[in-house]
Amino acid sequence: MSQCLNPDCLANNPPDSRFCQRCGAKLLLKERYRAIAIIGQGGFGRTFKAVDEDKPSKPLCVIKQFFPQGVGTQGIEKAKQLFELEAVRLDELGHHPQIPALYAYFTQDNRQYLVQEYIPGKTLLKELETQGKFSQQQVINLLGSLLPLLDFIHNKQVIHRDIKPDNIIRRHPDQQLILVDFGAAKFATAKALTSPGTSIGSSGYAAPEQTLGQANFSSDIYSLGVTCIYLLTQVPPWQLYNVHDGEWNWRKYLGDRLNSPLADILDKMVMTSSNKRASSASEVRDDLKALLSPSTDYSFLEKLLKSGRWKDADRETTTLILAVAHRESQGYLDIESLGKLPCDIFRTIDQLWCQYSNGRFGFSVQYRIWQEIGGSTSADIETYKLFGEKVGWRRPNDWLWYNNLVFEIDKAPPGHLPSGRVGDIAIASRLMGKLGGFGLTRVLAIMAKLEECGIG
Repeated sequence: MSQCLNPDCLANNPPDSRFCQRCGAKLLLKERYRAIAIIGQGGFGRTFKAVDEDKPSKPLCVIKQFFPQGVGTQGIEKAKQLFELEAVRLDELGHHPQIPALYAYFTQDNRQYLVQEYIPGKTLLKELETQGKFSQQQVINLLGSLLPLLDFIHNKQVIHRDIKPDNIIRRHPDQQLILVDFGAAKFATAKALTSPGTSIGSSGYAAPEQTLGQANFSSDIYSLGVTCIYLLTQVPPWQLYNVHDGEWNWRKYLGDRLNSPLADILDKMVMTSSNKRASSASEVRDDLKALLSPSTDYSFLEKLLKSGRWKDADRETTTLILAVAHRESQGYLDIESLGKLPCDIFRTIDQLWCQYSNGRFGFSVQYRIWQEIGGSTSADIETYKLFGEKVGWRRPNDWLWYNNLVFEIDKAPPGHLPSGRVGDIAIASRLMGKLGGFGLTRVLAIMAKLEECGIG
């Protein structure tokens, strides 16, 4: 399908059309970008899913069209500036794996367009709506992923000014968190930091000084802290802040389950006074270190995956998990040790497997297959067997031995690796060698761990 970009038409056309069959408008932007569907719209424009027909693989991209509606002249001018600034900020920031790449910015048919990288996945707001409250470990992992990104942005003298769950996407298949919508981003010159400006940001998430037009780097820290609190409680920020006392009351929603060090970090991030607030992402990262897993070297695993040595990578995955769990001598992972493992190791290993297998292998792939067949915490043995057949670890009558697995990416079914033999979904130890040998109980424990860690 080819989507017409004329705001007064928006007709759907056959895939290879060059002109709209209804209004005659040109369908290709810059003779290469073809819109295929509307994926969002607001008061200042529309966003389209598109393909880049200039490249042989026809990769997906996103077209943003500036088309203000129902606003006055002054509002239109401000919106136009913000639209232009998004392109400028993305260009200034350059390439970063957690920021959408800018492909083009231009005017065609008297309308402004911005073309950027398409990020497949769900926003954290969508995840919250479908999966419920985030666990504290998930929030710790979120901070561990986004704080280095904020360091990068701020070192480039850019303040995002609109961090919120709807502007953070968990990209599939590698599960990386991506920060989007730099339309409100501001270049932080010395003059800009000390001069009043326009109030920009989302209600409830914007820091007090930002609502007065005086955003600084710690304003992004505040917004990220509020984002984490909302994900933990699923209670809107404006219901968690007592305006009369000037205090947050979010802790009561977690009760005895609250991780005090994490709560202290979040409270420091959302201090009303920017002088008392954590001033930089680096400062928060230092506070967070004690909650993150010990440093683990994934370089050898990445080297094996990059070179397509799938069997060796599978064994290295086992080695890494056992090392972190201090279970090398036992050669397998018991349920108690599994529960204590930090989510970081599962997330990082999953990201590497997904990245180098182009989304074919990884814990998240296995977890999605488990859900697709109706797997749950109360699943029975038949569901377990069906799962084994889906990922290629079981034939109709029996589980495979490890040496019978397929270590070729073009022949193995999705989710076939990592087999794990100890710590992941297969639960087959070096001692037993036969996949599925430890049974349903441990598979359910693994699935619960992946859900806790937000993998899938």
